Amino acid sequence: MNDLHTARPTLDFEPYWMPFTSNRTFKHSPRLVASAQGMHFTTVAGKRVLDGLATLWCVNAGHCHPRIAGAIAAQAAKLDFCSSFSLGHPLAFEAARRIAAIAPEGLDHVFFTNSGSEAVDTALKMALAYHRLRGEGSRTRFIGRERGYHGVNLGGISVSGVPANRKAFGGNLLAADHLRHTHDPAARAFVRGAASTGADLADELESRIIPLHDASNIAAVIVEPVAGAGGVLVPPAGYLQRLREICTKHGILLIFDEVITGFGRLGRPFASQFFGVMPDLVTFAKGVTSGSVPLGGVLASRAVYDMFMNAAAPGIELFHGYTYSGHPLAAAACVATLDTYAEETLFERVNEIAPYFEDGVHSMKGLPHVVDCRNLKLIGAVELAPRPGAPGARALEVFARAWDRGVYVRPIGDSIAFCPPLIVERRHLDEMFGVVAQTIREVQ
Repeated sequence: MNDLHTARPTLDFEPYWMPFTSNRTFKHSPRLVASAQGMHFTTVAGKRVLDGLATLWCVNAGHCHPRIAGAIAAQAAKLDFCSSFSLGHPLAFEAARRIAAIAPEGLDHVFFTNSGSEAVDTALKMALAYHRLRGEGSRTRFIGRERGYHGVNLGGISVSGVPANRKAFGGNLLAADHLRHTHDPAARAFVRGAASTGADLADELESRIIPLHDASNIAAVIVEPVAGAGGVLVPPAGYLQRLREICTKHGILLIFDEVITGFGRLGRPFASQFFGVMPDLVTFAKGVTSGSVPLGGVLASRAVYDMFMNAAAPGIELFHGYTYSGHPLAAAACVATLDTYAEETLFERVNEIAPYFEDGVHSMKGLPHVVDCRNLKLIGAVELAPRPGAPGARALEVFARAWDRGVYVRPIGDSIAFCPPLIVERRHLDEMFGVVAQTIREVQ
């Protein structure tokens, strides 16, 4: 309540309709952050809180990194805005070049958006237009996955598999079907890294989905390499490779949504490199600027890009874009962020600290109500048994009590997700896992 008492005299909470928030609950007892540095927030009451989720899977380089903040400030004073509609500025091209340089080989063209949601809808539109240019305009259906999260625009909701995000908009979604998710705690609980069984779940694409709709009507399959907002679901070994094989066989584009896994979370620039699977399109956002300025985008394979350049009518090849695509401040933040990742070898640090992180996640095994622990590199979760008649309530209480003790983690259904900045040290992990374990022991 200290945050509430400090903020109440000076803030009017009513005008701001907050996203993905119980506004009535929050505005009664708000959690307000005044500043941040490195691994920590500072609340308006002056309390330091360890950021155990890179805020929203974003802040990979840590908060308020001086290089990134300086680049944004310098760019704002030099060129505040320039349209990307038949105009441009050098830094947008440099940012695209730098991203393509670390992307999987063959994914060498970048289309900028402002968020992951926009990136997903862009990739879906690219897939539709690509098949139309190929003379296969009947390919209009998309295949997502249960418990997948692909943003909140109508296209992204269509391919997402989070029921709460879909139920209010079901009559206005794109044609989509969904693969079964890969989570099976009855068969694969407390697995460290990728499970050795379960790759056959990908075969549903060929055994059920394609026969039902026919491949000639399917434009693309879209999956997160590691499902994040659906509860941190790690794919079984070989699962993504099998999806790639089936998509290639049937002429279906494969889209990896790497909004969370991109830029180092798995110790490589992109998860597709970690898994050794080459998709046709990759969406990204979040870590590309370490969350400092909104920026997202789509990496397209040369085959996809060349189809537009060679088959489209003269003039504009893709009638799509955003006012702020390639915004100067976002481009400056992107280049500075990539410099930071390289100079501080943050991707390599993930591989060094990942075993310690893994031990911390799995140290929760045996605590009250814990039914699963799962992880891959520097992303993990602990799952709690749902409270009878109140699914999600137990995890929400763990989140609230952990915040009060100075640690921020994220409740997702009945799971608690861990996704710290890549600068995390062992002492931070000890604090994070120690507080969460203590809280789990207390929650009934």
